Amino acid sequence: MTRHLVIFARAPQFGRVKRRLARDIGVAEATRFYRAALHRQIKALSRDPRWTVWLFVTPDTEIRHPAWRQAAWRHAVPPRRVLPQGHGDLGQRMLVPFRRLPPGPVVLVGSDIPAMRPSHIAHAFQQLGRHELLFGPASDGGFWLIGARRTRPMPRALFAGVRWSTAHALADTHSNVPLPVSVGEADTLDDIDTADDLRRFELKRTSPAA
Repeated sequence: MTRHLVIFARAPQFGRVKRRLARDIGVAEATRFYRAALHRQIKALSRDPRWTVWLFVTPDTEIRHPAWRQAAWRHAVPPRRVLPQGHGDLGQRMLVPFRRLPPGPVVLVGSDIPAMRPSHIAHAFQQLGRHELLFGPASDGGFWLIGARRTRPMPRALFAGVRWSTAHALADTHSNVPLPVSVGEADTLDDIDTADDLRRFELKRTSPAA
């Protein structure tokens, strides 16, 4: 059965991505960082034969943005696998791929996790062999990954009342998982929201032990 990897991405428009980071390092640098991170992530993940990559993008009006055409030309993500996230809050939009994609387990990730590697995704799919739902925790209390085996429909209220962009996001989501759904945990990774996040990532990347 096909494994589906969904990258949730925002069109890399100047001034409309990584706004918290932009307040620290400037709009141009933040946009440049996001474009590079998005490019590397699509490149690294779309070439792995263990899963099929889908891009669910926002805003819907940018479904033909050059970044998605570049993904098709360079990284074998054809236009038919570039789809709009749709309307609603983050939780409502995140449920769309789990309801829309063909049969098979689904793992959904963000597009600004520079430490993510194919090995993290492979581990997540392995975990879905033992659990129905899966979360990849972030050190700030959020999560960078959600996966589902999809042997039963996704809980409708999974993201109800979740306090997004806070230290409660993962705990809030966990509390909405109904029994007897089994929940697993993927690796802990972080996105880059602030200049401090970026400095920590660069320090870890360049340290001899990395």
